[in-house]
Order: sequence, then C-alpha cells, then structure tokens
Amino acid sequence: MKDRKEFYNALAEIDGKPFAEYESLAGDYDFARYVIKCSAISTDKDADFPVFNIRVPQSIAELPGHLYDSPVRRTALEDMLARNLAEAVDQIARFDESGVARRHIMVAQPGQKILPRTCVAVTKEYVDARIRISLPFKVMMSGERLVDGEMARKLFFEDLPEVISNSIFCCNLNIAEAENFVNTMEDSDRVRQALATMGLVSFVGEGSFLAREKDSDNPDYDNIAPFEVEGDVLAEVEVPNAGTIRGLGVPAGLTVVLGDDAGGRKSFMDALAAGVFNHVPGDGREHVLTVSDAVQIDADPGRSIQEINISPFFAEIDDADPSSYSTDSAGASVSQAAGIIEALEVGARVLLVDEDTSAPAFLTTDTRVASLLGETPLSSLAQRARQMVDELGISLVVGGENLVAEYIPVADTVLKVEDFQVKDITEEAKALAIEPPPEAPAVNLGPMLARSRWIMPSSIDASVGRIDQLIQALDLKAVQFGRSVIELDSVSQLADESQTLTIGLLLYYAKLRYMQEGYPLREMLDMIDRDLSTEGLGSISRDLRGDLARPRRYELAAALNRLPTFRVSHATE
Repeated sequence: MKDRKEFYNALAEIDGKPFAEYESLAGDYDFARYVIKCSAISTDKDADFPVFNIRVPQSIAELPGHLYDSPVRRTALEDMLARNLAEAVDQIARFDESGVARRHIMVAQPGQKILPRTCVAVTKEYVDARIRISLPFKVMMSGERLVDGEMARKLFFEDLPEVISNSIFCCNLNIAEAENFVNTMEDSDRVRQALATMGLVSFVGEGSFLAREKDSDNPDYDNIAPFEVEGDVLAEVEVPNAGTIRGLGVPAGLTVVLGDDAGGRKSFMDALAAGVFNHVPGDGREHVLTVSDAVQIDADPGRSIQEINISPFFAEIDDADPSSYSTDSAGASVSQAAGIIEALEVGARVLLVDEDTSAPAFLTTDTRVASLLGETPLSSLAQRARQMVDELGISLVVGGENLVAEYIPVADTVLKVEDFQVKDITEEAKALAIEPPPEAPAVNLGPMLARSRWIMPSSIDASVGRIDQLIQALDLKAVQFGRSVIELDSVSQLADESQTLTIGLLLYYAKLRYMQEGYPLREMLDMIDRDLSTEGLGSISRDLRGDLARPRRYELAAALNRLPTFRVSHATE
C-alpha cells in the first residue's frame, strides 16, 4: 500500500497532463488516519464520477460499540453518519468567481426516512464512507481536458480530511444526538414488531405532527396542535429507551377513517402509509409506525397491466378475459383493481386506500341509483371489502369524506379525524341508517391469490446499443431502464431517490440471477429479500456504490409491473 506522500507526488507528476492520466491513481493509499481506496478510475467523458472508499479504522473513529451492537442500531448509525457526511460536504462547497458552488465531493442526500444505505458501512474494525469525486480539470481552447493538480491537492489534502473528520470521527460528533438517533430507531422498530401481537396494523403516538406542508386546504398549518387520541383506541407500548409510548392503535380488520382534508384526514392517511419506514428525530412522525407489509393503493390511469386476474372486480371488460387481463393503458378503476391484486400477489397484508387518490367508481357504489343502473360489470371495492378481510385475513383502511359511507355498515372500526384529533365513533356511525353496498356476484378469492406469474426474461432489457445496462433515477418517481422509463407517480410509498435507483438495479440483478431459472414472481422476491439481508445491498452491483438505499419488495414489484416492456411468460393457479 502506498502512502499519502506518494499520492501527493503522483498528483504533482500528472499536473497539466491529459485528463486520462488520473487513471494512474487507482489503488490504496494510507493517509495515516484513514485509507483511500479506489479500484478503478474511468476518465471517459460519459463515465460516472469515480467512487472512492474512505476507510477509517475504529481505533481512529472510536465510535462507541453500543451505538451499533444490533442490526437495527447499526442501520440507524450508518444512516446518521451518511447525513453527517452530506452536511459536511455542503459546508466545504467552493464557490467560483460567479458565485456558483463547485462540488467536487458528492454523496447521497438522505431524506426524512431512516433506510439501509450503502453510503456508510460500520463494522467493529472500521467505518467505510463511499463518496463520488469529480476530479478537477482545466479546459484548453482546443477543448482538451488537462489535470488540475493544484485543485486536486486541495481536494484530497484539505477538503476530504475536513469532511471525514467532521462527519465520522467520534471526537467531532454530538454523542447525545447520536444516541437519541439510534435509540429512536430502536424504539420505532420495537413498536412495529409489537403491532401484530396487539391486534393492530398501525400506531400513531400522541404528540406526533402529521401535517407536511402548507396548502390552500390547510391555512392554519402553523397553528396545528400535536396529534391527540381519546377513547377505546388508545394504546400503550413499552419500548427499550423511551419507556411507555401512548398513542392511537389502528386495529386489524376493516377500518374507515372519516374527515376532510383541512381537518387532517389525508395527512393522517399519508402518515400511516409513510409509517412503514422509520423517521429521523424531529420529523414529527417518529412514533407513527405501520406494519411493514402495508401498501397504499392509488388509481394509476394509463399504466400497463400484464396477466392480472381482476375478475373479483370485473365480470367482463373490453371483450377480454378479466381472469387474465392485459392492457397497455388501463383506466382508473382497472388500474386500481390491478394494483390491489398485484400487492396481494407479493405478500401485502394491509391495504391503505384514500378517496383523494382513488377512482370513485371503483371505491364505491351509489346505492341510491344502483337499482336504476341494474347489473354492471364492475364490483366496487366497497362490495368486496368485507369478503377480502374475512376470507383473505388481510386488513383494509379506507379514508374519505364523501365516498366511504358504504363501508360503515360492514366496517369493524370507524375513526373520525377532526382538527388533527382522532376519536372512535364506531357506535355512533353504526347507528346511522346507511345502506350497505349491493351484494357482489359470488367469487372465491382464495384461488385467485394462489395464482403465480412467471416473467419473460427477454422483456427485462436494460441495454441500449452497445451498453449492456443503462439504469438511472431521473427523479424520485421515474427510473430509466434501458430504452424504457418506468413511471412511478402513483407508487406513493417510495421514500428516497436512492431507492428508485436501487429498484432499477434490482430488476437487472433479478434478471441475471433468478429470471433465467424460471422462478415465479413472489418466490423471486423472497430470494431477493434473502440476498439483501445476508449479502448486503452492495452485492447487487458490480461496482462500488454509495448511492443506494434498500426499497421494499412492494415498490420493486410495482416498478416491474409498470415497466412498459414487461411481459408474463405464463401464469398458473
């Protein structure tokens, strides 16, 4: 291994030479307090910036062992250090004469969710920080790029040591904040584990702040009080660090959430959906926890559908077989029906539905005119909800103001959200003379969910010309996959752009490792989950990456189902 002096001299030697000379820097360099590792440097104009792995021995970092003595606490600490790293990088951004920040060091920018990431890895022996570096260069009049050795020396010998020292070394960390961060994550995980044994699908802690942004429906955003709960839905959970946490327990079964947007119903439903992930301290939703297999189902008109059995909701459709339906552009109701079946196919146990993001005709049937309309091919979700809960053993949470009355006669629980306060009004609601939804045609739901789909491997193509894979996140809700763009606007539980990128890479990984072997979709996702848990997130890419975050299987499946080229080879009952 070379040392820092040799690295300094190497930069001096290539100063002013063609940019391709940077490739000679690949290797390991001992900088005394850490080691810089770079396996390869590509200087092609179209290549990504090289990733440098900065390895700090624990004898130098001195991170207290109790902060990462379990998988949950380790994930929290790694996430927190990634945030420290991003903040330190922002603080050393250089500004040119035009006032534009020149960022030569780039790291992933985490959002509000705490996720397993590849940006930072903590072990008992060392801490790894994976960062991208834009190697400095000067552009000649001819357009040729030459190595800017002076800027490179400032980057590696001034900026990088400052970033690593301020973000990784224990002596520069606020240990009290670090312990709070890790403890909050551990408590959140403990609540989520306890939900099933308590007969709950979600927990909303007292004092939580659920509203996310100001809007025309919520003019008093700044004056919103902390979340409160009263009555029989009050639950208490014992956690390792905070002791007893009190809050609302959303029971399993069929639950209706009544209220208008201004009163906080939509914020409440959004918080339940976001509660499948843990949140950073200070977010306001640290104690809003939902079981990890809950999926929000929104209408998604225009999306494609492949070989989905929507016969529980459609007796006939477009002269096609609803038990094995495909289309390149689904209507709103069809897309939402397909979304439910797809989520259940890959293991979802809780479905979250809100009228603001649903197709009205799919959500409910107006009993006032049902007799006038006669038989229709569509059975609404209201007509199937009770059967789904009873026969499939799943839970369903339906939120709304104007379109959810039909659910009340068949619901187990009715909650009312008003001014961000929640109370149980089940008895009051049941006393109302509300007509139940019309009886839907009889159908056995069990065999429908036993149906398996096999993927046609050739339809999962990430190549473009001579490039074997072109995969990149265009934004949070779109991923470039080869020649196709997967639109994820209606996949509402995507939490981080790094997840979006990882989804694209996982699709490519799944094709290479499992699709050729002929595994059905659900079994393939089981094996991917196993691989990520045992081999780590970094195993899905041939190259070292610091910009990945683990998605759930449900968002991965949603992306696959929306890939325009995706095709099913066959399906079996």
